[in-house]
Amino acid sequence: MSSWLGGLGSGLGQSLGQVGGSLSTFTGQISNFTKDMLLEGMEEVGDAATELQVSNSKLAEVESSFAAQKSEYERLRKLHVELEEKLEAAEIQNKRQSAEYRTHLQQKDVEISHLKARQSGLQEEVQKLQQSAQSASAGPAVLPVTTTSSTTTSSSSSSYLSRHTASHQGFHGEEMDLSDVIWSQQEINRLSTEVMRLEAEVAHWRRMSQASTGAGNGDQSEILKLQRTIKELRDEMSREVDEHQHELAALQDAQRQKMADVTRRHREELAEYEERIEELEEQIQSSGGQASSLSDTSKLHELHKTIQSLQGAAEQREKQLAELSASLEEAQRKQASLQLEKDDAQEENAGLLQNYTRLQASVAELQTRVQEQEGKALQKAQLEHEIQMLRNNLAAAEKEIQRLKNLAEAQPKEEVEHADILELNTIIGALRQEKEVLEQEKLNLQERLQEAEEQLVSKNGGESDSEELDDLKVELERREKVLRATEEERDTLMSELEELDRQNQEATQHMISVKEQLSGQLKEAETELKRLTAELNRSNDQKKALEQELETQKEKMSQSAFTLNELHMGKQQFERTVKELKDKLGHAQEQSRDARREVTELKKTLQEKEERLSAAKAELDVGGERANEAQGAKEALAGKEKELSDLRRELDEIRNSHEKVMTEDYELKVENRRLKADNEQTLGKVEELTKQLKENQTVLNRVVREKETRIEALKLEKNQLEGELMQAENTRKQQVKQYQQTIEELTRARSMDASALQTEHERAIKLNQEKDMEIAQLKRDMEQVAADHRDTNEMLSITVAGQKQLTDLLQEKDVFMETIKQNAADLQMELDNKVSVFTKEVETLKQALDEKDKQLGGMKEENSHLKEEIDRLRDQQSRPQPLAEPRTLDIITELETEITQLKSSRNALEEEVQTLRTTTEGQQASLLLSQQSLQAQLSELEQARAHHQQTTLNYDRLIQAKDEEITSLQQTVDQLSESQGRANSPSVQGEVILQEDKTQTLNQENGNEKHDLSKVDIERLVRGIKEKETEISQLNEKNLSLTRQLDQLVVSRDEVGKLSQMIMQKDLEIQALHARVSMGGGHSQDVMFLQQQLQAYAVEREQVLAVLNEKTRENSQLRSDYHRLMDIMAGKEAALLKLQQENQRLSNMSDPSGSQEMFKETIQNLSRIIREKDIEIDALTQKCQTLVTVLQSTGGEPGASSGGVSSNQFEELLQERDTLKQQVKKMEEWKQQVITTVKNMQHESAQLHEELIKLQSQVSADSDCSSKLSVDYARLVQSYEQKERRLGSLSVELAQVQQTITQLSSTKDILLGKLDCVGQTPEVVATQSSDPSLIIDASSYQTDSGIKDEKLQQEIVQLKAQLTEKENIIRTLQETNHRLSNSASASESEQRNQAEQARQVRERLEALQRSVREKDLLIKSKGDQLAQVSEALRNRENDNEVLKQAVTNLKERALILEMDVKKLKEENELVAARSREKESEFRALQETNMQVSLLLREKEFELTAISEKSATVEKMLKDKEQGKSGELNQLLNEVKSMQDKAVTFQQERDQVMMALKQKQMETTALQTELQHMRDKEQRLNLELERLRNHLLEIEDSYTREALAAEDRETELRRKVALLDEKLATSSSAVENASQQASMQVESLQEQLIGVVKQRDDALAQLRTSQDQVNQYAVSLSNLQMVLEQFQQEEKAMYSAELEKHKKEKGEWKRKALKLEDQASALQMNLDEANAALDSASRLTDQLDLKEEQIEELKKQVDVRQEMLEEAQRKLMNLLNSTEGKIDKVLMRNLFLGYFHTPKTKRADVLKLMGSVLGLNREDVEKMLEEDRGHGVTGWVSNWLGGRGAQSVPNTPQRPTSGHGLNSSFSEMFVKFLEMESTPSLPAPKLPVHDIKPLSAPPPGRKNGGASSTAAGAAASLKRAGDSNPFLAPRSAAVPLLAGSGSGGSGGHLLMKPISDTLPTFTPVPVSAEASAGAVLKDLLKQ
Repeated sequence: MSSWLGGLGSGLGQSLGQVGGSLSTFTGQISNFTKDMLLEGMEEVGDAATELQVSNSKLAEVESSFAAQKSEYERLRKLHVELEEKLEAAEIQNKRQSAEYRTHLQQKDVEISHLKARQSGLQEEVQKLQQSAQSASAGPAVLPVTTTSSTTTSSSSSSYLSRHTASHQGFHGEEMDLSDVIWSQQEINRLSTEVMRLEAEVAHWRRMSQASTGAGNGDQSEILKLQRTIKELRDEMSREVDEHQHELAALQDAQRQKMADVTRRHREELAEYEERIEELEEQIQSSGGQASSLSDTSKLHELHKTIQSLQGAAEQREKQLAELSASLEEAQRKQASLQLEKDDAQEENAGLLQNYTRLQASVAELQTRVQEQEGKALQKAQLEHEIQMLRNNLAAAEKEIQRLKNLAEAQPKEEVEHADILELNTIIGALRQEKEVLEQEKLNLQERLQEAEEQLVSKNGGESDSEELDDLKVELERREKVLRATEEERDTLMSELEELDRQNQEATQHMISVKEQLSGQLKEAETELKRLTAELNRSNDQKKALEQELETQKEKMSQSAFTLNELHMGKQQFERTVKELKDKLGHAQEQSRDARREVTELKKTLQEKEERLSAAKAELDVGGERANEAQGAKEALAGKEKELSDLRRELDEIRNSHEKVMTEDYELKVENRRLKADNEQTLGKVEELTKQLKENQTVLNRVVREKETRIEALKLEKNQLEGELMQAENTRKQQVKQYQQTIEELTRARSMDASALQTEHERAIKLNQEKDMEIAQLKRDMEQVAADHRDTNEMLSITVAGQKQLTDLLQEKDVFMETIKQNAADLQMELDNKVSVFTKEVETLKQALDEKDKQLGGMKEENSHLKEEIDRLRDQQSRPQPLAEPRTLDIITELETEITQLKSSRNALEEEVQTLRTTTEGQQASLLLSQQSLQAQLSELEQARAHHQQTTLNYDRLIQAKDEEITSLQQTVDQLSESQGRANSPSVQGEVILQEDKTQTLNQENGNEKHDLSKVDIERLVRGIKEKETEISQLNEKNLSLTRQLDQLVVSRDEVGKLSQMIMQKDLEIQALHARVSMGGGHSQDVMFLQQQLQAYAVEREQVLAVLNEKTRENSQLRSDYHRLMDIMAGKEAALLKLQQENQRLSNMSDPSGSQEMFKETIQNLSRIIREKDIEIDALTQKCQTLVTVLQSTGGEPGASSGGVSSNQFEELLQERDTLKQQVKKMEEWKQQVITTVKNMQHESAQLHEELIKLQSQVSADSDCSSKLSVDYARLVQSYEQKERRLGSLSVELAQVQQTITQLSSTKDILLGKLDCVGQTPEVVATQSSDPSLIIDASSYQTDSGIKDEKLQQEIVQLKAQLTEKENIIRTLQETNHRLSNSASASESEQRNQAEQARQVRERLEALQRSVREKDLLIKSKGDQLAQVSEALRNRENDNEVLKQAVTNLKERALILEMDVKKLKEENELVAARSREKESEFRALQETNMQVSLLLREKEFELTAISEKSATVEKMLKDKEQGKSGELNQLLNEVKSMQDKAVTFQQERDQVMMALKQKQMETTALQTELQHMRDKEQRLNLELERLRNHLLEIEDSYTREALAAEDRETELRRKVALLDEKLATSSSAVENASQQASMQVESLQEQLIGVVKQRDDALAQLRTSQDQVNQYAVSLSNLQMVLEQFQQEEKAMYSAELEKHKKEKGEWKRKALKLEDQASALQMNLDEANAALDSASRLTDQLDLKEEQIEELKKQVDVRQEMLEEAQRKLMNLLNSTEGKIDKVLMRNLFLGYFHTPKTKRADVLKLMGSVLGLNREDVEKMLEEDRGHGVTGWVSNWLGGRGAQSVPNTPQRPTSGHGLNSSFSEMFVKFLEMESTPSLPAPKLPVHDIKPLSAPPPGRKNGGASSTAAGAAASLKRAGDSNPFLAPRSAAVPLLAGSGSGGSGGHLLMKPISDTLPTFTPVPVSAEASAGAVLKDLLKQ
């Protein structure tokens, strides 16, 4: 091409000799221009190389960002590691410092102990020194040192403390975080200890409560519990005392330490002073008789005085200190004692409060019951006297209790206080001793000082005066300091004392208030108790009266029943059966005897029960009295509560029995009246009959007639029942037929559903394929654009995920830290709150205490006055009263004994109650069995319904899953198309057209490959669908298992399942929206697409709602069926009510409390079931809520485009959820109804059980039919499963193959793209790779092209190698595919062959086995004969042995029975002895009780006397003031006499009461003993009779058996002889047969060896088949489960239907048949309609979706076309605007080109210039024809001027000039362009049907002119395969509308027409197949 250009240039240069240069520049400019035009709009990505560069740059950016993130991650990780290390270091440091702190503390403790030891040593040394000093120096002066010692001690202690605190402060200041941690740990420890303490208290109180509630396990257990509680209380007391003692000890230790320090320092100072004194003495001795001046002596005197004054002050201070310390100790003691008292009071308060709450609850219960019984006020008058007595007793007991309580409270406190006082006294004594020692030391020192002063005065030592003065001053200062310190200490001690006093007062006040409250509560409780006991007595009396009435009524009823029966029989069958009666006389007599016996037994039982009741009443009365009397004791509170609960229960029982008795009484009265009337009528008849017949015959007749009437009635009933049974059987058969029909229809529908599903699935796949063919083009567009996008996205997502994980970790840690801080803050807040609460309580208590203290003060003053006056009176009267204390002790012991007695009596009552309970439990068990059977039937019904609903749900879910898959595929297509649209979204308006055409050309390049891959895509989609199906099937199985469990519990779960499905669908839709949002931002197309999708979703939602409505309809139908069944059941219950009433009467007679307990148990079970259901419903609702929240959270994430959509969907979902909630509520209501029905069902009796057994036998027959159906169903399921397995295996293989193919196709696409951009000529590459700035030298171009050529060639080599590898992989995969298919076919054929071989082997085996069997039979027949003979002998012997053993066994049994009888007798005697002992104990207890009551009354009198005395004393005081002492004495004497009389009267009354009660007790005891003896006699007699009969029977049987054995022996001997003969004959035959058999056996063994080999082969095959069988077995087991459920359903249905039919008979039958026919018809219609609807909806959905896709794509195409038209219009406007302008560069190129062309061809150049300038072709030709010299050439030469010839030298002609001269410029230009545009490799071809030709104009648009279309057509025909993927789009880039019809409206000046001969660059829509060269040729031909 360069040669052609060079030739052209040289030719033009020669022809234009005037002009210099060459045409190469012109041609270069033209080519540049064309490239400018063609490369317009491709500046951003010119070719593959630049694309690679861009992608590389992007990758580099991503990598750089990744590296930055990685570095950030590393930095954060390091930081994290450092922080962890710091944490560990801090923890270690914390531990170390804490350890150091502990060691430091230990060291300090050790040092203290050392110092104490040293102090004691020093004290001893000081004492020794003092003694030595006193002995040695008989007159030296001594300085006072005591004060200094104290100062030093204080200073040293303060310094030590300050040092310690300073160190602590430093520790705090340096490391606050560690100190905080330590503090928090301490706080936590403290709180944990507090929690432990509280838990211990809770456990203790729980134990106490248990002990109180369960105090009925016997006297010993209760005594033990009480002892335990007492022990625990004592332990707590001792513990608290110890704690207080520890506190005191700590205070004392501190005091001692202080004192020790003081004494030690004092001694040290003393030692120093002694040394100094010695020094002074030495100085004095040395100085001798030196005289000092008078002034020094005066000073010394003054100093001595000051010292003495200071010493005095110090002594005073010390005294004050000692006093203060003593007062402090006393205050501490008081505080400790008060604390103890407070704790005790609080404990008592807590206990009493608990008792009070319990009493309140019991009182409330009793009050309600009392209100009910207030109507029975008539009987109250009788009991008022007893109530009054009880009240008096209670008042006495209250007073006694109060006194005992006061005593009990006073004693422990006094003991504790006494112990504390003793300890404190010892401490004070020790301190006093120490003080005395110190004072002695001080006195000694003072004496020594005086001596020293005297010596100084005598000697006048002047030298040491000044020093002594200084020392004394220093000492003075020290003393003053010490004084100040002591004053401060005194102040602090005073303040502490005041506080302690205040606390003491508060505590005392609190104690008083608590005591008052408790006393008030006790009084209330006691009053309540009185009332209740009175009511109990009343109720007992009522009970007695009612029972008596009951007995009388029963007797009357039995009499009246007999008379009625007799009269009826007399009316009916008098004349008949006289002869029969004579025969049956004996029978009747026997029966009458039995009846009499039964009557007597019943009477006895009634008497026993009456006696028991009377005994129980007596015991209850006694117990009530005792309870009232023993109420005062704290220990008996729990027991009384138990008794109260028992009494309440008994009250309930009495009420129930009373009501029942009243009802029975009323019925009996009515019957009595009727019977009386009948009696009067029949009396006359009876009298007539008695005349005719004898008395005995009449009796016989009556009895026989009764029997016969009963028999006839039974026969009638039997006939009726048989008729009903027949009817029921007929109806059942009809029902069975109907049910079979329905089951068959269901199975048919199911199979139809399965086949329909398959067909619909195939159809859907076909439709999918068809629609996917339409969508294929769009997918192809997607994939290429998405490849790079995905890579970058993946990289970014990986980095972002890493970052997110890091940030999440950090956030989690931050959150954790924050939570910890919050917890700490919360704890602190809670502590503060508690502290504030406690402080408030303390303040309130303090206030209360202050008030009480004031009151106490006043009371104490009054008390003291009274005491003084009482003392005076005592002195006057000298009356002793020392008997109070011993009496109280006696009373306490008596009360304890009484409590034990009461407990024993209560235990006896509890045992009786337990026996009664056992009887009731037996009845409950029978009822519960019937209830359980009913419940099982109901559960089976529910399971059936649930299963039915589940199957329908599963099908719906499958359909929905398919729909979701289709929508998800659709969404992926849309996303990718949108992403492509976004990638091509224009930045400039003019570039849209170019971009679109570029993508179109790219599609054309890859078209052939994409067509090949379209099948692969389809297969991939199919594979995806199959995978989804498998996943869905797995999920369905899981759902099935879960829903089975749920549906068994509640039917409402189905609706919840629907909700969850709906939510899943919405989640999928939301995820799709998320994906779309993440692919790109808000675009107008996105909005359009979303709107369409919204419409589709709305349609889907309507369909879903329709399905839901259908399901709800089905549900409602099932509910109606269920309600119908429940109505039937209710009717059944009504029929059984009479039986229930009778049962209830009997059960109440035997045990009234049992039924109540049974009902309670049933109610509890039901409530538990309801609770479980509620919990499940709550869990489901929570699940729903969480799903909704998840939806809301996901809905908040998408951008602006999808936000509105998601919110609407959420609103819809929430509405649906609300509706479902309402449905759930309805279901709950229905459940409650069911529960009520179940409660009603509980009352059914044993008859139900029998009916159930009958029904089960009938149902077993029906189960055979269902088993047949299940077998058919199993076959269908097996075939279906086999098909599914095959599909699964194929899908897996397909998936593998498709993965490899997709990988290969992606690599192939990349390779082909790269090859396309590589495989061009170097010039083309050079031109393509150039930047938009195209004014670059040729040399640089060549170098760049060379480098790039090398690179590209290397890449080509690499890519080719990769291609070859990938092709090899494809081949290998194809081969493996073929191999797999061959192996599959081969395996199938092998299996068939193996099966045939196995059949042959089996046939052979069977033949051999037959022969073997025949031989065996011969041998066995002979062997059997022998065995029979031997067995017969053995049997005879065994029979003999058995008979012998039986005889021995019978003897042993007789002995054992005798032994048992003896044991029973002994046990009876023991029981009787025990009962006697118990009775004696009971009497003793009663006596003690009476004594206690007497004592209580005496105490009451004493109390009243004391109160009277106090009143009289007050009067006396007043009288004394007035001077009336004489009258007082008289009054007192009168009072005394009155009291004595009262006491005597009371004693007499008590004695009378005691005697009466003893008499009553004795009578009751005698009655009970008599009854016991009678019962024993009866039992023993019965036992004797039974044993006699048994012995007689045994003897008879033994004799019979012995005779039979002898007969057998004779027969056996005869048979043995016969058998011996037979044996001899048979043995010979056997030998012959054995020889033959051995021969046959050998031959058979040889055959067997062969057979075994074959068998082994067959076994190998069998194993393979067994594996398959196991797989089938698994599926079979699943199916069996389903079948069992079906059977259960059927059973439940049958049982329900049978009950219904028995009940309502003929009418109901007709209704039921009609309803069932309608229901079956409706069910069939429904199933068909559902199937049709489902298939239709599926098909319509799919079709609609595909049509919507097509419509959307069409809309997108229309949008694109509109955009194209707009762009074209804009371009036209641009062209029109730039039409009149001329480009300078163009003109320069044309001008230069003119001179470079040869002269012969210059006309063409001029024509071209004319066309560019817009001149007509004719004008240009005219100008050229006018004059060649003067024409256009002339103007050119003239324009250039004369210098042209000079300046332009003649260029030599190039060697290729000849070729250039021969051809025209236009042809050469065309050839150049052709060469430019020819690609090195042909583009891949596309089939015509796959790709629409882009040359075809879009609809609604016409081509601008005929010439353009023609040219396009021509070009397409000429160059179909020469399109360049990079240059072709530039030529076809401007498909403009030539609206004017003219040929010239180009985008540049060169595009404008010059003349007809020159080319016009009219932009024409050109086909992609046509090359640019062809187009330009056609244009130039114009």
